[in-house]
Amino acid sequence: MLRHHLLFKWLIGYEIERKRNLLLAPEGPLKDFLSVPFPDVNSAFQAVNILAVDFETTGLDAVQDKLLSVGFVDMSQQQIKLNTCYHQIINTKQKLKADNVVIHQITDQQQQQGQPLEVVVEALLKALAGKVMLVHYARIEREFLQQACLELYGLAPSFPIIDTLAIAKRRLDKKDVAYDPSELRLGALRKRHHLPQYFAHNALNDAIATAELLLAQTCHYSNKTRLKEFLL
Repeated sequence: MLRHHLLFKWLIGYEIERKRNLLLAPEGPLKDFLSVPFPDVNSAFQAVNILAVDFETTGLDAVQDKLLSVGFVDMSQQQIKLNTCYHQIINTKQKLKADNVVIHQITDQQQQQGQPLEVVVEALLKALAGKVMLVHYARIEREFLQQACLELYGLAPSFPIIDTLAIAKRRLDKKDVAYDPSELRLGALRKRHHLPQYFAHNALNDAIATAELLLAQTCHYSNKTRLKEFLL
């Protein structure tokens, strides 16, 4: 009950922040995003509209590094809407580091042919309006999206987030037994839930993989389960 109370207070503050930022936001994509209320924490989880999101970046520091690609897909009524898939490489206007290219497989040529940051962030905010963002390991998506909004619009708003890593971690912590942190990786959790292997480190692939994992993690929950059970 205490956790639920804190979550309720958290989202009340979240809504106040949204309304305050709405007054401060310049006309454009961020103001349009902030104009739509966030989902109610007491909504039935199965009825909440979710956007599964993943970023590839040039590094792990949201201030020093850059967003390199964005992938997302809609989820509603416990279904992944594959006709809403979006994937776009961003032109960071910087030469990519070789060790980073090995991971994300995006070349300098592909990056140079990508879209400007403002175009991609606008598409993401438009898709995310009125929804909860779903990610695996929230720090990356939260910090890089806030930093991008700060650079583009002068504001760094908060976003309602469900994190499949956090869901898995809570369950493992409840068992009160030691576990290897590698068990919380997206591929390892998919394997635990008998989901097929996939090609990782592509933003859209990872977004879909995260959406599938959430469905597996929540398949036994009743239709009385509320959104607040899953929010960070």
